Amino acid sequence: MKSFSSPSNSSTITGFILLGFPGPREEQILLFVLFSTVYLLTLMGNGSIICAVHWDQRLHTPMYILLANFSFLEIWYVTSTVPNMLANFLSGTKAISFSGCFLQFYFFFSLGSAECFFLAVMAFDQYLAICRPLHYPTLMTGRLCNILVATCWALGFLWFPVPIIIISQMSFCGSRIIDHFLCDPGPLLALTCSRAPVMEFFWMILSSLLLFIPFLFIMGSYALVLRAVLRVPSSAGRRKAFSTCGSHLTVVSLFYGSVMIMYLSPTSEHEAGMQKLVTLFYSVGTPFINPVIYSLRNKDMKHALWKFLET
Repeated sequence: MKSFSSPSNSSTITGFILLGFPGPREEQILLFVLFSTVYLLTLMGNGSIICAVHWDQRLHTPMYILLANFSFLEIWYVTSTVPNMLANFLSGTKAISFSGCFLQFYFFFSLGSAECFFLAVMAFDQYLAICRPLHYPTLMTGRLCNILVATCWALGFLWFPVPIIIISQMSFCGSRIIDHFLCDPGPLLALTCSRAPVMEFFWMILSSLLLFIPFLFIMGSYALVLRAVLRVPSSAGRRKAFSTCGSHLTVVSLFYGSVMIMYLSPTSEHEAGMQKLVTLFYSVGTPFINPVIYSLRNKDMKHALWKFLET
């Protein structure tokens, strides 16, 4: 249990209160049904991609192995927040234990970090496939693909543990109410007994590096892809290349566009309602729509999915 102090007394707390999306009972039940449906569809969509890649031998290539790992990550990313959010819709207290809060904090940001690295590696794979097609089989080998996958997972889970452990050891004063549906650094740092400018700066630096290094790598990869595509003489070849990149670029735009709004500064003054909506979009919305984006624009994936559903 963690010490939770106030100017006049000192007590021991067992957790925080996540306000989530407050409202009357009927509205909470409606939200429960809505997010339960979205959660189940997200699990089904990403799970179908994993199964299709596993069972279709033609999809045992680096691009689809990366996509299957990405879908597996999306399942756990949405699972790090939605089940607790669903429980809170039906709960009268909306409480989360101190350890539960920081475990959610760690897994949510670790999985989000891994997603940034996976998006960068997937862009690198697109670059090799389009700009170095003749050398692609010798460059993107199964061994290199496995190393890249393992690196993404490892970097994701090693990026934020130090600052999260430091924040968990701070003393918290006053209210234990977090006006959010998850344990987020901004609201948590706002509850500490005193300002922690060094910690806020450290968090901002880590978040900025996490966002901008993969993002600049992705943009550099696609700049080279664009240059190569524009040199293709036939319009059909250019359309095929753009179609191959389109799905990944759409996912990158949706994810990075919303994440960058929130986490370049954990203490930035966003209205609570807007903060929750933006976080909801990239933590629940993007894992929900990503399977649709990747399957609708990819003939091989659509064929594999139909084959899997028919079995």
